[in-house]
Amino acid sequence: MNELIQEVKEGNFLEKINEFLNLKIIMFGETTLTIGLFLGLTISIVLVFVVSELARKFLANKILTKYKLEIGVRQSIATIFKYLLIIIGLVTILQNSNVDLSALGILAGAIGVGIGFGLQNITNNFISGLIILFERPIKVGDRIEVDEVYGDVVSISARSTTILTNDNISIIVPNSQFIDNAVINWSHNDSNIRFNIPVGVSYREDPEKIKEILLEVVKRNTGVLKIPEPDVLFDKYNDSSIDFNLRVWTTEYTNKPSVLKSQLYYEIFKKFSEEKVEIPFPQRDLHIRSGLDKIAPD
Repeated sequence: MNELIQEVKEGNFLEKINEFLNLKIIMFGETTLTIGLFLGLTISIVLVFVVSELARKFLANKILTKYKLEIGVRQSIATIFKYLLIIIGLVTILQNSNVDLSALGILAGAIGVGIGFGLQNITNNFISGLIILFERPIKVGDRIEVDEVYGDVVSISARSTTILTNDNISIIVPNSQFIDNAVINWSHNDSNIRFNIPVGVSYREDPEKIKEILLEVVKRNTGVLKIPEPDVLFDKYNDSSIDFNLRVWTTEYTNKPSVLKSQLYYEIFKKFSEEKVEIPFPQRDLHIRSGLDKIAPD
């Protein structure tokens, strides 16, 4: 311990640290990458990513909330702002560190070739993520369906999008899926969604009476919008029933249509029982031929 203190006093310790930081690692053109330069670049780059993420959260949750913007729009603007900060920060760091950018250009070209062969999916997903953020076919808060995945968009990152299902399961979907495949966006224009609910009754029932009953049921449900008005279509003549299509609009149940359908079916069944409306079940008529054909003798 005393020897270490003595070396610090004589300046030998600081000289050794300086020698260590000036050790050469590799050459980039006219730039010598030393341990000190490497540590400085690493710390600076990490700080750029940390600061850009904090700036994204502050912009999305503090500043943009003052304006009447949807959450998806706020998240898209904040994410694009984050990427711009990262690009500006990296360029500034490289310029101020006296790094030979021409040598880095050659290195970037080599890395680009490697990316083209080995990291095609990652690059494809990253570019797809940028397209999603700029074109906004989907945004945070949308109710979507893609490749048999159904749920709410909770986050959009550079590589993937997180979808939360009604069972509280997070599904990570690569961004390229939203560019290459057909996507059903239930709330792309607005959050008003129309659901079609099939109802079948016996041929003995009066269609006008059924229409009145169905409209009466839906008007009592607070989850069904009054405007646009619900309506009932006489759909078709089925084998054992006449079928109607009850069409209702909702905002509250956009992300849980089965719950609304269940509520309406419960009330419809109850109302049909009160009004003595017959609900059909599949029937088949059997025709038995009387007598047997005589079998000719041998």
